[in-house]
Amino acid sequence: MLQQMRSAAKYIWIIIVIAFVGGFLLYETSGLVGQAPVTTTTAVAKVNGTEILYVNWLNAGQSLAQQQEQRLGRGLTLDERQQVDEQAYQQLVDDILLRQEYEKRGIRVTDAEIVEAAQYSPPPQFQSAPELQTDGRFDPAKYRRFLQSPAARTNGLLAQLEGFYRTEIPRQKLFQQVTADVYISDARLWSVWQDTHDSAQVSYLAWRASEKRLEGEKAVSDAEIAAYYAAHPKAFDRPGTAVVSLVTIPRTPLASDSAAALTKARALRDEIVKGAKFDDVAKRESADTVSGRDGGALGRGGKGRFVKAFEDAAYKLAVNEVSQPVLTDFGYHIIKVTEKKGDTLDLRHLLVRIQQVDSSAAATDKQADRLASLASAAEEPAKFDSAAKELKLLVSQIPVREGESARWLNRPIPSVSSWAFTGAKIGESSDLFDDEQAYYLVRLDSLTPGGKQPLERVKDEIRSRLAVDKALDLLLPEAAKIAKSASTGGLESVVAAAGRGVEKTGMFVRTGYTSGLTAMSEAIGAAFTLPVGAVSAPIRTRDAIYVLRVDKRVAADRAAWETQKSQQRSTLLQGLREAKMRGFLSGLRETAKIDDRRKAVLASQRRTAL
Repeated sequence: MLQQMRSAAKYIWIIIVIAFVGGFLLYETSGLVGQAPVTTTTAVAKVNGTEILYVNWLNAGQSLAQQQEQRLGRGLTLDERQQVDEQAYQQLVDDILLRQEYEKRGIRVTDAEIVEAAQYSPPPQFQSAPELQTDGRFDPAKYRRFLQSPAARTNGLLAQLEGFYRTEIPRQKLFQQVTADVYISDARLWSVWQDTHDSAQVSYLAWRASEKRLEGEKAVSDAEIAAYYAAHPKAFDRPGTAVVSLVTIPRTPLASDSAAALTKARALRDEIVKGAKFDDVAKRESADTVSGRDGGALGRGGKGRFVKAFEDAAYKLAVNEVSQPVLTDFGYHIIKVTEKKGDTLDLRHLLVRIQQVDSSAAATDKQADRLASLASAAEEPAKFDSAAKELKLLVSQIPVREGESARWLNRPIPSVSSWAFTGAKIGESSDLFDDEQAYYLVRLDSLTPGGKQPLERVKDEIRSRLAVDKALDLLLPEAAKIAKSASTGGLESVVAAAGRGVEKTGMFVRTGYTSGLTAMSEAIGAAFTLPVGAVSAPIRTRDAIYVLRVDKRVAADRAAWETQKSQQRSTLLQGLREAKMRGFLSGLRETAKIDDRRKAVLASQRRTAL
């Protein structure tokens, strides 16, 4: 089998090399990079001395981008592509660190291990393939027959499998070595169970830091701020920020556009009613590209999954009945119920979006073209303003944060963030961006680079943090006095005499949310350690001081725990092993010498392309 894998691999690599060389020559001669010094051998990073070449990063990013585009059913925005490129880079770093660790530990993979794994441990995508199932379950015999088939030998599948196992088997061996000592005792299992099944109810009095916030701020000195800044060097790393001016040309549908969408939806329904398969029409026509690829399937479930108009229409349908067009904020839906059991429905739908067509779209496109011709990629700030004035467009200023999509009127604006932080100059205008809702053009008005912020820039933030501690210091004496009196005189009477009120919680568990008490804090812990009826000493949390009394506590049912202990152990062990592996990989990164040159490489490429 392995020989078959390698025989097929020879032709696959020939195809890959031809495709790559042709693509690279096209790339080099297309004028996209001008005379940039970036080449196939340019290193975008070094990991413990091992280089990540620009071409490898480019190919990895392109592969992930294609997968994402297929999943979304559309092209990626600049912001999305930047996220994909970051994911590709991190994967390449991890791959190098893992290979270095395999070498260090002497981890190898043999041909026999690959053959055995291919036969008896198929990848997940094979286990879910309909062609390899019998009665709805994966059929190992069908899978092994498929491996021996001419199709598997000639279409490159065996070579792909070999590549998969040469990567996966060393990972599994490393995982086993790193997590071999992970153990969880019965005592620990019981403790975890108690965290989610012990419950308590308390009465409490709270002193919030906000009560003395102003006094706290006045008490913070510049020397304390400087000392805090020096003691927390990593706390003030910040992403870059920018301010951009934005103009938009909305793609607002007219009444005629809505009528056109309804007409199309009715025509598609008629096609289905007259005998066309719902699945085929949905695959061909649905604007919901996720469900559309699966024939419009939305799965099986109860009420509450969809917006009200959609759900009301669906529950009125009989099995296999096709609805009239149903209008929601997403557009017009054609719905079909394929199974109904009580409140559980198995549904399919196809979506026709309401969007500009014909003359209205042409008018919008013409205005967008004019905007682009006046100000797109302009380096003179005034061109942006004059274009907005000529086209009577409102100019808005919006803040942008590096690594996050720009937002305007509570909706994301595509590509702006990526553009602003990848070499744009102050006063420069962007290219024309667009999505289904509008065209967008922005100008970069200000830019603050990311990284460790200077003390002056974060001084107010530090003062605010220290002011909370100072405020709690000021509140502590009163809390201590009331706690002491309440321990002998009763909480309600002492608190009433002090002019304050006692609050009560409902029943809560250690890991749950409890209104009024700081989550996962010392106050929550006290509720499960104090004797019932006892009043606590002052309990200080990050933003408040509490004095509380435990009114009721209910212990977890140990018999119920015993019945599920083995399943709990299995689940927790897997989680602990994965957590340890994540920590191990994080440790590899922290101790590795990683020289990330991507920004410099991209900046150089951009400068020479201008």
